[in-house]
Amino acid sequence: MPLRISDLLARSDLALSVTYDVPPRLLDRTIEAATVSDLPVPGKWLQGGELLMTIGLLLPSDPAACRAYVRDVAEGGAACLALGLGQGLPYQEAPAPLVAAAEEAGLPLLTVPDEVPFIAVTKAVFDARADEQREALHRAFATQRRLTAAAAGDGLRPMLAEWTAATGVGAAVLDPLGRLLATGDRAQHTPPPQARDLVERVAARGLRGSASSTAGGQQLEVQPLGARRLRGLLLLTGRPDDAARSVIPGLVSLLSLELERRHLRDEPERRRRSALLSELLAAEDPAADRARDMLHSVGLTADRVRGVVVEPEGGREAADDAAGEATAAAAQEMAADLALAIPGGLVRVTGTGPGGAPGGLIEAVVGEDLDVRDVLARFAPHRPAGIGPATAPEAVRVSLRQAAGLLAVSRSAGEPAEARQSQASRLLLDLGDRRTLHGYADSVLGPLDLADNGEELIATLAAWLETGGAWDATSRRLGVHRHTVRNRLDKAMDLTGRRLDDPDDRFDLWLATRIRRGGAAAAGTGGRPASPPPPTRPGR
Repeated sequence: MPLRISDLLARSDLALSVTYDVPPRLLDRTIEAATVSDLPVPGKWLQGGELLMTIGLLLPSDPAACRAYVRDVAEGGAACLALGLGQGLPYQEAPAPLVAAAEEAGLPLLTVPDEVPFIAVTKAVFDARADEQREALHRAFATQRRLTAAAAGDGLRPMLAEWTAATGVGAAVLDPLGRLLATGDRAQHTPPPQARDLVERVAARGLRGSASSTAGGQQLEVQPLGARRLRGLLLLTGRPDDAARSVIPGLVSLLSLELERRHLRDEPERRRRSALLSELLAAEDPAADRARDMLHSVGLTADRVRGVVVEPEGGREAADDAAGEATAAAAQEMAADLALAIPGGLVRVTGTGPGGAPGGLIEAVVGEDLDVRDVLARFAPHRPAGIGPATAPEAVRVSLRQAAGLLAVSRSAGEPAEARQSQASRLLLDLGDRRTLHGYADSVLGPLDLADNGEELIATLAAWLETGGAWDATSRRLGVHRHTVRNRLDKAMDLTGRRLDDPDDRFDLWLATRIRRGGAAAAGTGGRPASPPPPTRPGR
């Protein structure tokens, strides 16, 4: 237990006394250390939580000066002030101006009798602090033993339950996408909403660091879990004490070990799903019912699906057998991550990559409604990727073929390339006169150009339109909260006088943002996209 002022007052061997009627809440202050100083301005030498003792050698007698002295001690962070009394010392009782100043400042003022040396008080404080640290160490060892015993059980929950029972701090394990895997509280089914931004920030950094924050008066902390790759996230809800804090690294290690063990245990299921995908793609013209039943058997119930192809690390650069083996291993790890994140887990690694490279490609089949870009940004960052158009399950081979054809485009653009079923917009932009098209875009977006944060509003509008009006997908793509997205779009509509629920307005806004993004081809470029000129501003 922490040492409090009331604990020192309760010790008869010290015979400490209060000089005024100190409120109980002030006597509950924790004492971190004891020190002696007769400086007239000791505050700058304090670190906080000290019992400051003085014989008052240079203590001012003037009430105003006494108030200044006490204020300096209080602002320095001292828990309380103690005045030594006795024969041969400046004071035999606490002076009234000092007592009044201490009471006014809310600083407990104690007296130390003549027969008790300051060193006795100092020793009592440090002995109590040492006992506190020993107790914390014993509790940490006991908690660690309980966690280790729980780790021998089945799954994550026993460890989380033991942690919460021992520390009083809530704990949950999430997957890399923030979905709840296990919790120490059976009543908790989803992570607290205020933890979402923190979880996404840590997940985006992989194993490189943790983060903490206070939201709604609640202390939150997120730690990454895994050995070489991010396997999950530990969310702590509450404020751990020193003993619990020292056990967190052990908890992280045990949970990481369990997730790695689970990853290995799931390998047969990943192989089965990979084989199922190969079976689906092997048929030249599969029956619609057969293809749909195969997808339903793994929980992928979307009416329309799309193919995704990713080039793994070193997929084109592998020059020898050793490099090829490393690339193949990296591809398998990335495929396992994608299988965990994608509903249905239909992911496979092909035998060879472009030009016969040994690393191969990663192929996946996903539902039409999945935010593929968000998944790729998390598990295949900076890797070339093609996203095929949405098709019926029996035609997914065509979608995968188109996705593979987009790898070169993705490699050049530095971001995933997506095929679309309709190319009407591209035809419209390529046939239009460049100057006319940009004049049209300026007329639609001109009010936003004049706003202080116009570029931000246009970028948000473009992202929202490109995701089909999906608020969550837009917030993830921009890295902001969905309320921020809504506020920006409301402001953009106020400035432009447009309405997002009006089909004509939405088309005008979409076409204008596409032109600004470089969708219009310049004359004489043979239909190749050209960089648009800077947007014109009215009156300039």
